[in-house]
Amino acid sequence: MNVVVKRVSLILLGLIIGVLALIGLLTQVRGTPVRSINPAGTRDFPPAVGDSLFARTIALFVGAEMQPGNQVTILSNGDETYPRLWADLRSAKRTITAQMYYSKPGAVADTFTLILAERARAGVKVLLLLDAFGSQPLLDAPGWKDSVENAGVIVRRLRPLKWLSLHKASMRSHARVIVVDGVTAYTGGFGLADYWLGDGRSDGQWREANVRFVGPAAPQLQAAFAAGWAEATGELIVGDAYFPPNAFREQGPTQAALFHSVPTTGSTPAERFLGLTISGARKTLYITNSYFVPDDDLRRLLIQAARRGTDVRVLTVGEKTDVKSTWWAGRSSYDQLLEGGVRIYEYIPTMMHGKSIVADGEWMTIGSMNFDNRSISFNNETNLIALDTVVGATMDSIFRDDLHRSTEIRLAEWRTRPWWKRPIERGAAMLSRLL
Repeated sequence: MNVVVKRVSLILLGLIIGVLALIGLLTQVRGTPVRSINPAGTRDFPPAVGDSLFARTIALFVGAEMQPGNQVTILSNGDETYPRLWADLRSAKRTITAQMYYSKPGAVADTFTLILAERARAGVKVLLLLDAFGSQPLLDAPGWKDSVENAGVIVRRLRPLKWLSLHKASMRSHARVIVVDGVTAYTGGFGLADYWLGDGRSDGQWREANVRFVGPAAPQLQAAFAAGWAEATGELIVGDAYFPPNAFREQGPTQAALFHSVPTTGSTPAERFLGLTISGARKTLYITNSYFVPDDDLRRLLIQAARRGTDVRVLTVGEKTDVKSTWWAGRSSYDQLLEGGVRIYEYIPTMMHGKSIVADGEWMTIGSMNFDNRSISFNNETNLIALDTVVGATMDSIFRDDLHRSTEIRLAEWRTRPWWKRPIERGAAMLSRLL
């Protein structure tokens, strides 16, 4: 009898472990459910990006409410980003809040650290939040954390990896946040590593898209930082040192908002944002993204946009990618997209790390969000969104200029690629929800 009980107990234990493992696996490979955009009312299509209903829909569906009065400056690559950023950081009088996903030792990290330390010694409150996974190379650099904390900078790790929370290991904060005195804000795809230096046109100098902004969208980015800081420390930062009255005043001509994408079970804000943007484009839809791995539903929406007459173009990374598996997975969708009328380009000179969209020359976004399942389903992301024809024209111009340094993938030529590449693409695509 005891033997039977032991065997039954072992079988039950095995079943429980198996069910738990299956639950964990399904959690780690979950996708998003929206398959179509279904309008109803007097319009035959979802609201166009220039329609007043579009901005209202964005606010309702993703929690990003457009505010007038922002000054938005597009910053391409390290040459345009870091000099401006260093100057703003050095000007700080009361507070600096910074959150980075990827950080490693080098010239960029050294300059950043020296400025933060100097400002902290001058009495500025400096809070630095680093993702425990992406910024591990810098956090673990001998003596780095002690030196910066001795200067008065408060450094915290976000989502450290622990045995009891390994099931959450893939849920990272991919956000980029820098806010100076609660007023001047930066986000984009940049980090603290030397390959972000340069012009984005030379090998080893990554092509990047970042944005500086002042006006009512800046405190929205500060609020995104506050959420991460509260998660890491239990402390919710408030008050006019972080949210001064002048941060909310109109500073420029642009309607803008901070889109802070936070993953959730089921339909995510990121999925809804991309779906609405794709369906809202009428004339042009220019997507720049380093990790372009759209799922079935997003591919369907892109093809529908192309077939209704929208000029849909995608600029993504080429052979100089830093993540080959994601590149192969993205290429697995080229056949379907090209056949559906979407034009695809791969950037040639260097790693293309930008994450931006511009639709109809007036609706745009720049930030940290990639066009893959990881960003859409698992990561916290920060993107500035704006509605402005001047900013949109700048984005269009940058996109077209990048095409001069890119190769267009044409369907007839694509279908003659070497046979051995196809199984690699298919194999990588099978892992696309994990990449």
